[in-house]
Amino acid sequence: MTDIFQEVSEDMRRERAQKLWAKYGNYVVGAATAVVLGVAAFVAYQRYEQQQADAQGARFQSAIALSQAGKTADAASALSALAKDGNAGYQTLARFRLAAETATDKVADGIKAYDAIAADPSVEPLLQGLAKIRAGYLMVDTASYADIAAKIEPLAAAGQPWRHSAREVLGLAAWKAKDLTNATKWYQAAITDKDVPGGLRQRADMMLQLIAADQPFKAS
Repeated sequence: MTDIFQEVSEDMRRERAQKLWAKYGNYVVGAATAVVLGVAAFVAYQRYEQQQADAQGARFQSAIALSQAGKTADAASALSALAKDGNAGYQTLARFRLAAETATDKVADGIKAYDAIAADPSVEPLLQGLAKIRAGYLMVDTASYADIAAKIEPLAAAGQPWRHSAREVLGLAAWKAKDLTNATKWYQAAITDKDVPGGLRQRADMMLQLIAADQPFKAS
């Protein structure tokens, strides 16, 4: 008797499963197909993105090679094109390199190029800060300490990612302006920061020695 009831129960389950499949089978197949197609599309997109990144990387390296070969006009043209039609990362990278290339011959234009990067809301804040630092280094020979401080001083605050370079820029700008008080302040801030890179600490210490040697001359 047990076997008969078991067979009846199995037949009922089989019949119920067949009815469910007849009712919902197309949906199951459709969902499974959608998953497969979705995975395939994702893999294809990843491959496409990698190919695009490789191609743009090659374009950037080609522009660098042109610059190193002394073909500055060709390098600038290649970088300008990449800055227009590259992906976001290579656009910004190309703009930084183009600003550096420009500054080699025309410092003022290089500063403007860095300022444009710093003011672009599509650029990450960290890179905006770097652009300001690069512009600051270029400004020390021509701009006033006040103008440089207005641009750079917010980046010199504790905890800011570019604070070490910002303090060096401000110290150098103050020293060139014969503002030894501010020069001392910024270089002291540089060497007392426990996270300051070793090379920058050495430069700051050297500048403090130069400032100390200048003090008697200024007082006389």
